[in-house]
Amino acid sequence: MSGAAARPAYDGIMARVVCPEGVTFEEGVVGTVPGWWVRPANAQPDVALVHFHGGWFNFGSAFAFQNLVAHIAVAAGAAAFVPEYRLAPENPFPAAPDDALACYIGLVGLGFRRIALVGDSAGGALALVTLATAHALAGVPEPVAAVALSPVTDLTFAGESWTTKSDVDPYFTLPQVHVQADGYLAGHDPLDPRASPLFGDLSGLPPIRIHVGTEEMLFDDSNRYAERAGEAGVEVELHVWEGMPHGFLSGAGRLAAAAGALDSIGHFLRDCLTA
Repeated sequence: MSGAAARPAYDGIMARVVCPEGVTFEEGVVGTVPGWWVRPANAQPDVALVHFHGGWFNFGSAFAFQNLVAHIAVAAGAAAFVPEYRLAPENPFPAAPDDALACYIGLVGLGFRRIALVGDSAGGALALVTLATAHALAGVPEPVAAVALSPVTDLTFAGESWTTKSDVDPYFTLPQVHVQADGYLAGHDPLDPRASPLFGDLSGLPPIRIHVGTEEMLFDDSNRYAERAGEAGVEVELHVWEGMPHGFLSGAGRLAAAAGALDSIGHFLRDCLTA
């Protein structure tokens, strides 16, 4: 399945994530983009996260990702907004990065003192694209940090792990992701930095943390982006989780590696949001 046909099944998988206690959810609109607020009991009043959900730009939803985002929000001690950005193939590139930037600017307009960006898989790409775009915008305060979980950074699929990890990645196959990418790009150049953040100007970006498992085809997308960011002088760390597949944070509340990653992410975000 691909595109719209995969959406109910994918949302069903994400809805199984165990929700932490003390978190409330509320529908909202930020910067013209609808979505869901995820508010942990320990949220600080003047800081926020924006979390861009995964789903290869073709599926996934803010509602389905609420429980996963709740774990990150609790770890960070901050409310998170999960935008319902427009999906391909009905809304191809650049609809998703346009919505992501509109959401960030909307959060700035709400008066939050410090904002960090988070995203997983395709959402990790949107977090990194939004980080670079906001950094370059005159008159717009930049995000304080970004966390990218197994981000899609190169839609030319040049990384070796697309083939070396194809037999161990349990989530998707290379032909499947080509279908999703084609539906998203709709003929647009994959070298465009707003489609593939690996090819953007990374100099001067705020601190970045990237988390990825060893057993996923997206491994090199994470590794290559971290290398380029480091070469550009960015304060970046790549956290590699041995034996973990794509989306392992969905095991929050049940999986030791997910707990370790959440602890690391939480410490980083709290430090950046309270500096």
